[in-house]
Amino acid sequence: MTFTIRPLDPTQDAELLHGWVTHPKAVFWMMQDARPEDVERAYLEIAGDAHHDAFLGLDDGEPVFLMERYDPAHRELTGLYEAEPGDVGMHFLVAPTDTPVHGFTRAVITAVLRYLFEDPATRRVVVEPDVRNTAVHALNEAVGFVAEREIRKPEKKALLSFCTREQFEKAVAA
Repeated sequence: MTFTIRPLDPTQDAELLHGWVTHPKAVFWMMQDARPEDVERAYLEIAGDAHHDAFLGLDDGEPVFLMERYDPAHRELTGLYEAEPGDVGMHFLVAPTDTPVHGFTRAVITAVLRYLFEDPATRRVVVEPDVRNTAVHALNEAVGFVAEREIRKPEKKALLSFCTREQFEKAVAA
């Protein structure tokens, strides 16, 4: 699989995203009850934020995943850990499907990390998934993330984890 990644267009992509973020499999995205206009508003806010970006991942031109990149010193993790220069926060969501493809989600997270590490300023990627999301913990570990500790965020108890460029390269080479 070869993915392309493009900036999200909050207005054009809101309807598509609404179907993804309200799907039962996206429960950890915490937008289950969102209306289409709520999704558009949320992504317009991200688009206007100097410390947060959203992207769509495409497979053969078809949107298949959502990725958010943020500065953890200014968003999401402010005051919850000691941010270091080169830290980049990330969220990703694979589009729901009736015909899952084995290894697809791992291919997506691999593409997301490759994209983030293309920026030479990125030293490590920081994630904070819900502690109950064991599937994503296993996936994160498979691509080089190391869990540090549980943290309490306003909306959830999260597993703070980090992945350096070297850890990622070693994991995907294995």
